[in-house]
Amino acid sequence: MNIALETHSSRPGRAKSSVAFDALKRDIMLGELPEGRALTELELARRFQCSQGTVREALLQLQDEGLVIRQGHRGTQVSACTEEEAVELFRIRRMIEIRGVRQAVRAGRRTLTSDLNMLLARMIDVAKTGDELSLAALDRDFHRRLFADADLPALDPILHRCLVHNHRFKISRTEASRRDLNQTALRHEPIIAAIAAGDAEGAAEALDHHIVTIVDFGPAIFPEAHS
Repeated sequence: MNIALETHSSRPGRAKSSVAFDALKRDIMLGELPEGRALTELELARRFQCSQGTVREALLQLQDEGLVIRQGHRGTQVSACTEEEAVELFRIRRMIEIRGVRQAVRAGRRTLTSDLNMLLARMIDVAKTGDELSLAALDRDFHRRLFADADLPALDPILHRCLVHNHRFKISRTEASRRDLNQTALRHEPIIAAIAAGDAEGAAEALDHHIVTIVDFGPAIFPEAHS
């Protein structure tokens, strides 16, 4: 694959900054570190038994993903997860990915379908364990792998941030008992089928439906899709 997979960060022998980053990201995504919570480097250095420089590196990674806000003398705080911002990020994601999938299918790279099928198989396996955060990470890998073949690398960090916040918003707004993780994984099958058939427009339609039906609660984020 030609992207750095997020799920590879769980391998043994990682740097301490990666361990701190993964742990803090998990706590933020699950709401265990609520929005507005202050994060001090000294306190985190004690928690992870590392230097403040190592903690600072982890916080900068979290800032890149929009999960914390660093404000100089005011320190670092967990960012908000508002409905208004989530709606805009869903819209940005939709615009980026729909264009990207058309270009990816037309590029016709032979490894795309096999890579996506491999990620889907991993998602199905993880869904059986009930590990929603690992499933979400694989979901992000799936969509970024697909987008990689669009040859629009400057947009990948934007897409990644949208995906992270899509998952944070979804997890924070629904009860775990309402989320069918196996169905979440299987929702990717129509996208792969269209790509395997070389159908750029069919892939775009499948991906569009996938995105606009992610959130089944709250206000209609994409009212035009249901008109």
